[in-house]
Parts: sequence; C-alpha cells; structure tokens
Amino acid sequence: MISIAVVASDRLTDEGAVCCLRGQRGLRVLPREHHPHADILLVLTTDVTEETLVLMERAAAGSLRPDLGIVLVTGSLYEAQAVRALNCGLRSVLWRQDAGYDKVVQAVRNVAAGRATLPATVQGWLVDHLNSVHSHVLEPMGLTPSGLDAREVEVLRMLADGLDTMEIAQKLNYSERTIKNIVSAITNRLGLRNRAHAVAFALRSGTLV
Repeated sequence: MISIAVVASDRLTDEGAVCCLRGQRGLRVLPREHHPHADILLVLTTDVTEETLVLMERAAAGSLRPDLGIVLVTGSLYEAQAVRALNCGLRSVLWRQDAGYDKVVQAVRNVAAGRATLPATVQGWLVDHLNSVHSHVLEPMGLTPSGLDAREVEVLRMLADGLDTMEIAQKLNYSERTIKNIVSAITNRLGLRNRAHAVAFALRSGTLV
C-alpha cells in the first residue's frame, strides 16, 4: 500500500486529487495530521514559488520516511527551483497542462517503485548541474562524485582486484600503515563497516568501473 500526502495550492484541486486517488487500488491518502508517515508527497500548484519550495523542504525534514518521494504537478518551474527541490526528494515533475489524473497516479506508482519521472528539460538541468558540481567543486578538490579522492579510488580498485595491504603498498610506493590509514579514513568518513563494504560502495556508486 502506497501512502500519499496531498498538498494543493487551492481547495478545489486538493479535493479533486484526493477523490481520484482514493479510488485507486493500492493507494491510501493520509489526512493532514498523518502526512509525516507518507511514502509520497503529491504537490499540485499553478506555479512553484518560495512557499512551495519551503513546503517541500519542511515535509522532507519532518518525514518519518527517509526515502520520501515528491511528485510535483505545476505549470512552471525554473532551473534553480528544480535543483533545490531535488535535494529534498523531488522525483517526478508533471506539467499541469498535460497532467490528467491517470498520469499523476502513474507518476506516484513510479516514484514509489524507485523510478523518477522527469521532463526532458528538467533532466537537462540536472545533468548540467551535476557537470557543474563536478567541474567547479569536486575536481578542484581532487574528489570524485562519490566523495573519494584519486588516491582512495586507486586503493579501492586494488582491493577489488584482490591485492592485500602489502601488495598495494608496494605498487603505490607507500608504507603499509599509510594504506591502512587510507582505508580507515574511507570507512570512517562514509560510515562503512569494513574493506569489503568500501569496495561494494565504490562499485555501486560507479567509482570503480
């Protein structure tokens, strides 16, 4: 069962959305006092404003679901707004003029299943934003998108290849203590349990390919 919190910019839209969603199999619309328990936050608005963004941020901060997904139905959205909303859980954007309730329901189901539904324009903004962060923030600091620096990546790559501490130290011309310190720094900073977990993290994040 997918639990949904609905927030609309006007009462008529709110009531219409709630009525439609309540008739859908597998969906449950929560009353306002239970919104923190929602799996999905459905936001319907004519235009995204500062109030809309603050609402989404507060919903994310107060949610009891760490993976809260936000579905936004709006008539307009700017790049800076999209990037800000993505940081608090925005996973789907539907243009109001094109969004019938069938599309809204499908978007809710997609987000609940872990799939994003973003218009091509918003996808382009996201790619541009990621490229900008990589070029202007991470690269100058010697970091990869996973938060690992080049030396850490090299150590993890060798661990993934089955090398032990001594072999890695010899290949990189470091002491064994240095290699152990590098691995320890990775696991502590990222909250990982051990070397195997660190290698798995690097693989999942695409750092090791």
